[in-house]
Amino acid sequence: MARPVRHLLALLFIAMVMHPCSASAHSEEQVKGHKHPGAQQQEEATSIGVDEHLGAKVPLGLAFRDETGKQVRLADLVTGPTIILPVYYNCTNVCNYLQGGLARVLPAMKNRPGTEYRVISVSFDETETPQQAARSKRMYLTSMNTPFPEDGWRFLTGDSQSIRRLTDAAGYRFQRKGRDFIHPVASIIVARDGTIVRYLYGTTFLAKDVSLALLEARDGKVGKTIRTAMDYCFSFDATNKTYVFNLLRVSATVVITCVVGFLLFLIMTGNRGKRRKPEDS
Repeated sequence: MARPVRHLLALLFIAMVMHPCSASAHSEEQVKGHKHPGAQQQEEATSIGVDEHLGAKVPLGLAFRDETGKQVRLADLVTGPTIILPVYYNCTNVCNYLQGGLARVLPAMKNRPGTEYRVISVSFDETETPQQAARSKRMYLTSMNTPFPEDGWRFLTGDSQSIRRLTDAAGYRFQRKGRDFIHPVASIIVARDGTIVRYLYGTTFLAKDVSLALLEARDGKVGKTIRTAMDYCFSFDATNKTYVFNLLRVSATVVITCVVGFLLFLIMTGNRGKRRKPEDS
């Protein structure tokens, strides 16, 4: 075989090795229509989560059914600082841990349920019934092992439109997956006028975090002095989603106060000494 022919065959072989997919290439339409499973999972993940709408208001005119089957508006229940728990009652996983975690910490709080704050569990499954809500209420109130007012924790169900309006206002994004849901684990703290003041994440609660969030949500009912003191001594750590004590700020204030007090003491005692000298002479 002549040398130029051998060179040509060699080049053709190299080209086939370098581009093996050319023999089975998809058309442009086929490639566009194909979705990799990983891409689909990533797309689902981006549609689930919480977009914090701090300062926004939840629509208090929305109507739901409570655990007795009675129709109630959110305005009838959000009469003060309120903890809203988006859950579904058939959940066998994190929704149970979320509500159970809150049930464990509520008896340790000094705030009076039903008068100083209220908890509302709202099912985002429109197929669930007041009977299921009532069953959940009995379970979590019984788990506290301490008296808790019936009106202090309400359990609601509703239609898909009311549910979506509430979750959209709160920036809470979830997806149905068959009979179950993929959803974030978050609690929403609102003031009496529906203003969202704080989000708490996870299934484990600290009494101080819940108490401080409720204090933030009192919406003017607490004096400005107390609110200012709380803001000065504590700040919300957005990374760890908890309230932290401002040790450096408070300790610096104590040191400065002591120094100023000591200087005032020296000045006052010095002035007294100067006044006594003419009398002694």
